[in-house]
Amino acid sequence: MWPRFLVFIVFFFLIVFSCNNAPIEDEKTEKDFTVRPVISCDTTSVRLKAEWIDSIFTRMSKGYWFNGAVAYLERGCLIYQDAFGLSNFRTKDSLSISSPFQLASVSKMFAAMSAMMLHEEGKLDYDADIRTYLPSFPYDSVTVRLLMTHRSGLSRYMTLAHEEWTDKTVPMTNQDMLDLFAEHVPKPYFLPDKGFHYCNTNYALLACVIEAITGMQYADFVEENIFDPLGMDDSFVYHMNGDTTVSFYVETEVMGHTYRGWRPRRVRNEYLNGVTGDKGVYTSIEDLAKFDQAITFNLLVSDTTMQEAFRRGSPKYWRRKNNYGFGWRIKESEDSSAFHFGWWKGYRAYYIRDMQAQKTLIVLSNKDKGPGSSIYWNIVHDTTHPIKFLDPQNLETSSNQKPATSN
Repeated sequence: MWPRFLVFIVFFFLIVFSCNNAPIEDEKTEKDFTVRPVISCDTTSVRLKAEWIDSIFTRMSKGYWFNGAVAYLERGCLIYQDAFGLSNFRTKDSLSISSPFQLASVSKMFAAMSAMMLHEEGKLDYDADIRTYLPSFPYDSVTVRLLMTHRSGLSRYMTLAHEEWTDKTVPMTNQDMLDLFAEHVPKPYFLPDKGFHYCNTNYALLACVIEAITGMQYADFVEENIFDPLGMDDSFVYHMNGDTTVSFYVETEVMGHTYRGWRPRRVRNEYLNGVTGDKGVYTSIEDLAKFDQAITFNLLVSDTTMQEAFRRGSPKYWRRKNNYGFGWRIKESEDSSAFHFGWWKGYRAYYIRDMQAQKTLIVLSNKDKGPGSSIYWNIVHDTTHPIKFLDPQNLETSSNQKPATSN
């Protein structure tokens, strides 16, 4: 682990400080990927872009309409990041770029990344029946790929838990969820691979598969293989493994808030927070920028593997305007946009990547009310504040670092 950790840290600092430096020579990681931070930016255009984005969020933050943190990147270069408002409306503590937010469903991309890493190591077969890894699972023909693309047809574990988990003061873990399915065998919505239905059960089960393969708790695997190598020091997967009762609140710096009338109130912890994979990742805007750079420069998985994450998992599905890859929603109206949004217990998260233009916008909030996503899409699509790159020929990417596009 340590050689890869050191390599990733070196590459991270090279990427972060590359905006005003000449391109560096190709380097090889432990997995033999060519990493080429091709960023040499005109400082004036970077400043103007950053000031424009800052003006939008400063205006929205007045009166705490927007309360959270934001990061914007182009071609792997961090153009802007900042935090606005309070981490806790009761104590009036301020947010910072290192404050960890609950990502809600945006957590799914970390479960998918974990699965892709195991796949590259030859430990996980996308098309294997998951009973290969989870013998007690009561349904056949459900594969890992179907979990990741939401084509398993399985019913919602939250509905099952509401009916069958009798003591809501006791945390429910991923293993408890699996046991409930094995005991009660709720009727699926449809047969495997016969439709598309976005369902948290899929990614909670994916975490179970990862634990079965590695012999590690899912939280520990993500920390050791993603957070630590990338220097995501503010990040963790919240779980309640070993807890006998549900705590009053999740003990974390950034509290989720909901509104009763005009007053924000902290959201209490609950038994479902013990299930991970579909949710549960806490991370800062600073750390998510590092994760986005790892995607851009193929630090965790190869470009070929990452491309599959952005491929439509339901190419013939027409009922919804958006499709789903491995941990990412694919925007049907555009050829190269992948995104994910999340809402859970007073937190909201928005992660948008325009991969053809190589733009990323990440927005985190600890309020259940705030600006809508259309504002964020408009920022990503803006062409009136272009970043000027000083050496256009260096914008050509190597064969191992093509811009990611959906198919």
